[in-house]
Amino acid sequence: MKKEKGGAILRELKHHAPFTLTASFAAGILVAIFYLMGRVPSEELFEIMHPAHVLVSAIATSAIYWKYNKSVWKSIFVGAIGAILVGSLSDVIFPFLAGNLFSLHTHFHLPIIEKPFLILSVALFGAVLGMYGNLFRATHMLHVFLSIFASLFYLLAFSIEMSFGAVMLVSGLVFLVVYIPCCISDIVFPLFFIKKPCVKCEHWHD
Repeated sequence: MKKEKGGAILRELKHHAPFTLTASFAAGILVAIFYLMGRVPSEELFEIMHPAHVLVSAIATSAIYWKYNKSVWKSIFVGAIGAILVGSLSDVIFPFLAGNLFSLHTHFHLPIIEKPFLILSVALFGAVLGMYGNLFRATHMLHVFLSIFASLFYLLAFSIEMSFGAVMLVSGLVFLVVYIPCCISDIVFPLFFIKKPCVKCEHWHD
């Protein structure tokens, strides 16, 4: 049973790696071009991207849990908590650590502490939406996309000014800070709470 669950997790991680890597560098190039053309409203864009990221993350996490366990309250709890915890890691904590590791003097700014009502609201709303319809695949891809931009805009907004080359280097780091937490949030985290395979087909699947 544990082997089959582990296989489902590994298939998802392998499947989403190429998309995340490509999207990270594409986002880095796009952001770097706009950054060179003039000042990008990075802080304002981060304040939009992060709640949006939490919303779609909660949908994806709740959706995959609901597929295996039809418990409303557990689906909402797992979806909301997973989105907030891992969203904070990928959008804020990991970029903050990476920025200071590379001497970007990145400042710490955590929305769940500074705007708890907004973040909790979008997480709970997303977790409820996740139980209705087969939304996992679409929202997981959107989740990765939003997290990439949220991480980039966080580094641009709360770090010293960067060159084009620095932004491209940062986009490489973003792959790591997005790929691992996002896949953990959408796949590993909800499956951690599941004891049995899918009710309909009695198999572990992605």
